[in-house]
Amino acid sequence: MKDLLIRIAQALVDDPEQVQVNEIKSTQTVVLELRVAKSDMGKVIGKQGKTAHAIRAVLNAASGKAGKRHMLEILE
Repeated sequence: MKDLLIRIAQALVDDPEQVQVNEIKSTQTVVLELRVAKSDMGKVIGKQGKTAHAIRAVLNAASGKAGKRHMLEILE
């Protein structure tokens, strides 16, 4: 899941080297913390949060096989 999020984020931003994903695991959930450059923050969030919502939808669909809930947090 972490690799999927990295690939999606790197495709969206202008500075792919600044993309960082931290994975925090618990028993039933995995929190993925996404950090990008400040100038790329708007590209990851999108207008009215539509891009962020779409990324979350892809993660939820892909996490069905893993049996754990994946949550995305976009950090500054």
